[in-house]
Amino acid sequence: MARSHKFLSICGVAGAALIACATAAVADGYEYEGKAMAAPEEGRKFTYSFSLTGTSDYVFRGISQTENDPTIQGAFDIGYGIFYAGVWASGVDFVEDVTLLDDTIEVDYYAGIKPTWHGAEFDFGVIYYWYPGDSADLFELKAGVSGSLIDKLSTGATVYYNPNVNGDYGVYEGTVGYEFHEIRGITPSIDALIGYFDFYDNSATDYTYWNAGLALAVGNITFDFRYWDTDASDLTCFGAISSTCDERFVFSVGVSVP
Repeated sequence: MARSHKFLSICGVAGAALIACATAAVADGYEYEGKAMAAPEEGRKFTYSFSLTGTSDYVFRGISQTENDPTIQGAFDIGYGIFYAGVWASGVDFVEDVTLLDDTIEVDYYAGIKPTWHGAEFDFGVIYYWYPGDSADLFELKAGVSGSLIDKLSTGATVYYNPNVNGDYGVYEGTVGYEFHEIRGITPSIDALIGYFDFYDNSATDYTYWNAGLALAVGNITFDFRYWDTDASDLTCFGAISSTCDERFVFSVGVSVP
């Protein structure tokens, strides 16, 4: 294949006058010019977040996107109720002699909705993978569901579909994770993922990938230690000259706001 790509959450107060107004709010609402106003629903708040991550290798669906080298990644996300949107970017470096691609950056745009039903959270969205200066951009549809079986044990399943008329494909992923109680300011968690990449028109390049990792959250900083592997063939991995699909350990550290 030419490329195995993707792809994976304001309320502001402006000045002392608004702070004073907020402290004078009634218990079940707010007052504005003497009139009672209903408090905004918890699920209808506007939210935003930034993140910046450094990683020893950008691995996507089991395949290194940086020829096994480190890179920097960043994201900006917004949400309102069940709606969300965001942008994510990373440095990339492909096996140019084989792929004929000389991209140095990937930018992903995504949007969707996350409704809940009987304790399960669904995710229906779209993702656009843009490589500036290259014509091999990708578009995917996404449908997923996640939830907690017991306290702090979460599971999920997601399907991605690329409706490319020149060769569509599907990706199927399952995840499981567990978050431990905080220990001296550190919140550990473990998680694992298994995925299957299905090229509908060329089963010879189908492959399975998986990872398992430990994350340590300290405030808004997260340290992630992760093992990746695949059963991808040389054909999928750009020939025997490439080690981009081999097993590897990846270390990442990220900071997020808020």
